[in-house]
Amino acid sequence: MTSVASPIGDYRRRDDVDAAAVVTPPASPPTLDAAYAECERITRASSSSFTLAFHLLPPDRRRALAALYAYCRIVDDAADESREPRAALTAWRAELERLRDGAPTHPVAVALADAVRRFAVPTQHLAEILTGVEMDLTPRTYETFGELRDYCYHVAVAVGLAALPIFGCRDLRSRAYAEALGLALQLTNIVRDVAEDAERGRIYLPREDLRRFGYRERDLVTHTRNAAWRALVAFEVERMRGFYRAARASIAPRDRRALVAAEGMRLVYQRLLARIARDPDAIFGPRVGVPLVEKALCALAAWLRGRRTAR
Repeated sequence: MTSVASPIGDYRRRDDVDAAAVVTPPASPPTLDAAYAECERITRASSSSFTLAFHLLPPDRRRALAALYAYCRIVDDAADESREPRAALTAWRAELERLRDGAPTHPVAVALADAVRRFAVPTQHLAEILTGVEMDLTPRTYETFGELRDYCYHVAVAVGLAALPIFGCRDLRSRAYAEALGLALQLTNIVRDVAEDAERGRIYLPREDLRRFGYRERDLVTHTRNAAWRALVAFEVERMRGFYRAARASIAPRDRRALVAAEGMRLVYQRLLARIARDPDAIFGPRVGVPLVEKALCALAAWLRGRRTAR
């Protein structure tokens, strides 16, 4: 499965999260502090991009965002680590119902229930995230960009929409921001990971795009570098730039400070996109990334912009 980028970070990564704890809750629900501590442990182990954005938030919102991130991560692991992934996700749907009823049992759900209550997080987006994980259980291709966009909505945009009230957004226009940014981030990851995913039998780029430039699916597997490849990447880059521009244009002035963490993610991923645009062939080599020092500079730039707006 391709990595997933959302306004709160990349939650689809393989590391030291305890697979046994993914589905099986403890015998009795943990205390709230213990539940949040588990969420913070998961976030520390999972995403450097998230950790940088994480520290731009006040402590209460930071804990709530850690709970949302941990939920995304742990349901993704439920699908990836379980012998019966559909049953594991069905169990998480049941846990989500218990969360809505005020009686969650899993540590991550206990913390998330508190975040939902404190910040009025719409639980429909939590269910949509589960649907996105389910969509990846069966390898498939996407014929059109519209089909791919629906996938991106569930795995990335829904996460951003759930995060808006945690960030402290009050303007309805921020929904358009979350939608555009979620698409831009996830499409950037898809292009960056396209060769690795193709080797695993997964091709996320729309077939209509491949046909448009005369680039074949097997060319991805064989790492064919030619004019068709570079034209295809240039086309995808321009599409993504359009979504990044749309996100920036959708920031409501009164929500600019609230979105400082998401803006940090945007700046990091635009740097990643610039690297891809400069050298499309690099996609077939070691994973294209952004150095930690540049990520830190992006976080600082977002923080300074937020402070200027607040004055």
